[in-house]
Amino acid sequence: MRTDLPQLSESGAEGSAEFYESQTHRLWRRFSGHRLAVIGGGIVLALLISAVFADLIASHDPLDLDTSRRFIQPFTDFNFILGTDEMGRDTLARLLHGGRISLIVGIAAMFATVVTGLLVGLISGYYGGKIDNILMRFTDIILCFPQVFLLLILAAFITPTVLSIALIIGFTSWMEVARIIRAQILYIKKQDFIEASFALGASGGRIMFRELLPNAMAPVLVSATLNVANAVLMESYISFLGYGIQPPLASWGNMLTNAQAYFDLSPWLAILPGIMITLTVMSFNFLGDGLRDALDPRLRMSN
Repeated sequence: MRTDLPQLSESGAEGSAEFYESQTHRLWRRFSGHRLAVIGGGIVLALLISAVFADLIASHDPLDLDTSRRFIQPFTDFNFILGTDEMGRDTLARLLHGGRISLIVGIAAMFATVVTGLLVGLISGYYGGKIDNILMRFTDIILCFPQVFLLLILAAFITPTVLSIALIIGFTSWMEVARIIRAQILYIKKQDFIEASFALGASGGRIMFRELLPNAMAPVLVSATLNVANAVLMESYISFLGYGIQPPLASWGNMLTNAQAYFDLSPWLAILPGIMITLTVMSFNFLGDGLRDALDPRLRMSN
């Protein structure tokens, strides 16, 4: 009997590995079947790589001024592939470094959004009662105010930096995540394995963070992806209005602000950052749609 035990353990481990491998394979098959999601994921990866290696890709410093080379048109000078702006700065370098700033803000804001929403939704759904009522009514109050309105009010009183802009966007975007998590927790809390944990005397912290939260993460991953797109868009919006990232530091939003005065003379200065914003938002949205389809439990049951 004892000699059989290692074989049983090894067989169980192999079965578990095969199960997780098959689950991963099914998730990838459903995700890869969403062509727009694959395209969006590829574009997102390319944007992240270009942001990380912006200094290597761009041959000029984005802050390097030279008024003798103002308004060079795109594809007319090999040294300035995408032309130059009103200050003679390389447009390609500013696009790449502006993308780095916009993506840093978007990803940092997403983390602030998800962490805040997770905590509010988890506590609200787990404890219920008065705590649930207080947290959800507070969430409803915040939802009554348009996000752009809150952003502009906070940005007007806080020194605009990359971190402060990211936190402002994150702390005005968590309400949807909180509602999603609360709904998931209320559903999972009724399952037999959670009731068994209560019966065995597991602590509240263990049940929340070891049992409930891991089983509620699928919709959070989708929401996190979509929140990056929303944060990039919000950063561009408030930077365009002059309350976001301040010159000479480049972001796609303040590049649009600077370009609007020269649109008739040099329309590419506005078109190029506009294209980058649109491409980034669409790509993250496509990626989020693909993750939602891949992680949807109903599709998982059918496949």
